[in-house]
Amino acid sequence: GTCYQQVKRVLHAAVPDRLHARERETGVIRQFLREHVCGRRPGSLYISGAPGTGKTACLSRVLLDCKDELTGSKTIVLNCMALSSPQGVFPAVAQQLGLPAAAGREGVRRLEKQLTAQGPMVLLVLDELDQLESKSQDVLYTLFEWPRLPGSRLILVGLANALDLTDRSLARLGARPAGSPQLLHFPPYTREQLSAILQERLGQVAGDTVLDTAALQFCARKVSAVSGDARKALDVCRRAVEVVELEVRSQTLLKPLPGGE
Repeated sequence: GTCYQQVKRVLHAAVPDRLHARERETGVIRQFLREHVCGRRPGSLYISGAPGTGKTACLSRVLLDCKDELTGSKTIVLNCMALSSPQGVFPAVAQQLGLPAAAGREGVRRLEKQLTAQGPMVLLVLDELDQLESKSQDVLYTLFEWPRLPGSRLILVGLANALDLTDRSLARLGARPAGSPQLLHFPPYTREQLSAILQERLGQVAGDTVLDTAALQFCARKVSAVSGDARKALDVCRRAVEVVELEVRSQTLLKPLPGGE
């Protein structure tokens, strides 16, 4: 029972110490933060990729690794799925900066004034950024315009599934010199990469193998053909372990007692 619990634990989609096959992407994010946050240069980074390709995990890992380097700045992390509307991002950011609540244009003006005044750099991370899309795209334009304001101290990092969000929704930004955000795309994991991720996780558990190599390769092949989603591969293996665990428990319960009829 303990063995199955350990295997299920390592197959959870928590942020690992090292992200396999994402060394390049991790390096790009780390370099961006060092250049802009530590170098006090406002700017923006747009990270795209399908679900389960490691976008949020990579950024979370870099933020943890660079914690000491970022101590002189203010870091705000928001998941836009939690907002009731695209406009809700402004009061959410204001609250994190300790500003009094203000709705509408007044709230946006206060934020803009705060982000162009003297003070530490502000790193704003917006996960699920595509939730802020609206008919006029005014929310997204405002956010990506802020790092370019005179005296701005904002560094914006947005994460979303869509590869073409900036082309589709923020085309006007590209019309200006150095207007578009820096882009970083996370491709889907390949079969080999998924297999290596699963092997690496299961290698953390000592003792007999619960899932053999053939099963892991079968899972990696099926998931890579559909989505390349590492979370899905981890979930499939975890569910497989749960099925085996239930079967073993039922067999143990049905086993006759020694000396019984």
